[in-house]
Amino acid sequence: MNSISRAVPEVALQAIRKLISEQGFGAGDALPSQRDLAVQLGVSRASLREALSSLSALGVISIQPGKGVFVQSPVDLPRGDAAPGWPFAAQASPLDIFQLRYALEGFAAGLAAVTLSTDELDALEDNVAAMRNELRAADFDAAARLDFEFHRRILLASGNQAMLSILTASADIFLESQKLPFIRAERAMETWQEHRKILRALARRASGAAQKAMQEHVRNAALRTGIAFVAPATP
Repeated sequence: MNSISRAVPEVALQAIRKLISEQGFGAGDALPSQRDLAVQLGVSRASLREALSSLSALGVISIQPGKGVFVQSPVDLPRGDAAPGWPFAAQASPLDIFQLRYALEGFAAGLAAVTLSTDELDALEDNVAAMRNELRAADFDAAARLDFEFHRRILLASGNQAMLSILTASADIFLESQKLPFIRAERAMETWQEHRKILRALARRASGAAQKAMQEHVRNAALRTGIAFVAPATP
């Protein structure tokens, strides 16, 4: 069994990316069927589907039900180990930070749903409203600071001091990761929409929904940056 056949969907994603690049697929070209791709890459159909979903979200491929998978934009995808202007390369890659945030902040949101006070919920509502105004004004630096504060408040409301300490000790890196998605100005309002979804779950005290909404938000933020990662499947 080769290394790809043992790999997680993240490797399947990179393998498809390599296939598109090395075999000269251009925009509009059809990729092999999903069954053939799974066999060729040595991955499960489930892993393949998740990888294709991420590539579709990045705009690299188009999945057309009943027709197949087509190359949409055969660009050189960032692999997550670098990003334009990323100043913390010696400490951690953007991919590392997004994966850490996925694990840490998803859990924190689930905790916060059952622990946050009415005052903390009100502060989050004010934050979400303020972010909408800053995004409408195209002030992305101010929006990124509000983004950081939104996530900090949820970690604080979770009551887990160890997780809050991680954020505090690495505040500059976390803030920089929250600036990255705003390079796609045309998609900037998606951050506000996702924060609003998290807020609704918190207001309902729905722990599972809050965790899921936060994890979806972090993965979507990474995709807006051009970074795709696949999370481990839950049992």
